[in-house]
Amino acid sequence: MNIQQLRYVAEVVRQAFNVSDAAGVLHTSQPGVSRQISLLEEELGVDVFVRRGKRLVGLTEPGREIVAIAERVLGELGNLKQVGEEFSHEQQGRLSIATTHTQARYALPQVVLKFRERYPQVRLELHQGNPNQVAEAVLSGAADIAIATESLADKPELVTLPCYQWNRSLVVPPDHPLLKKRQPVSLSDIAAWPLVTYDSAFTGRGQINKAFAERGLQPNVVLTALDADIIKTYVRLGLGVGIVASMAFDAATDTDLRAISCEHLFQSSTTRIAVKRHAWLRGYVFAFIELFAPHLSRHAVELAMQGGGCDPGL
Repeated sequence: MNIQQLRYVAEVVRQAFNVSDAAGVLHTSQPGVSRQISLLEEELGVDVFVRRGKRLVGLTEPGREIVAIAERVLGELGNLKQVGEEFSHEQQGRLSIATTHTQARYALPQVVLKFRERYPQVRLELHQGNPNQVAEAVLSGAADIAIATESLADKPELVTLPCYQWNRSLVVPPDHPLLKKRQPVSLSDIAAWPLVTYDSAFTGRGQINKAFAERGLQPNVVLTALDADIIKTYVRLGLGVGIVASMAFDAATDTDLRAISCEHLFQSSTTRIAVKRHAWLRGYVFAFIELFAPHLSRHAVELAMQGGGCDPGL
């Protein structure tokens, strides 16, 4: 048994049991991967994979246990490397953050500036995607930290911690009739207008859908978009009214739009930060997390990663 065999088994699972795809990721040949998996199974005396002809289609019962152990072993090997780097180059390295457009555009800039002042020799990488892509980036090892509102808490392989709560605002042109209402805007008021808002995978869209459904209303969604800047662009063009995260409206720059608070209409959402369970995090990773969410001290994060049941709250 060797580490290479464990890597092959783990990568085949990641590639949905496609040996050819796994070989491509590992920069080796398909027969080489198949041969090493067969040698491992012979040594262990059990089949790791369920086969249909020559194809791998799933994991056997012992295979599930073997893959879980292999993932832990490979994770700990990665941790060994990180420990060496931590103590030999404490102020240098790379920090990769996977996040959504809204977080990257509106929540992170000041945090990044402060981090750069403290760790000028750490190279920062920002990768944007939808919440599922953000979670997968950390699970695959492509990113150290994930920041998003949806999906993170649904991944048991991740340790997720709450950062802050937020709600939504309606954005409209400056002469829009809804601005003249004396009473707070209602869901019925919004449903009377064409609506531009987030794609269903983004930024609490589920909370919006739920609120309308509970009132028996069907909003006229004419356009969905991946980020608030696009939503505001189409509101400016007169396509409809927009619902965005309140943080995405800036009165100083969005001078041709007006915001109407919708906090009384929608349940608040929680932005979370996530790291891979049992990962070894370098000191500056903890520093970044605390800059982003001051209540998440290194002690609080480490306790949560150790399964200490810590929920720092908001």
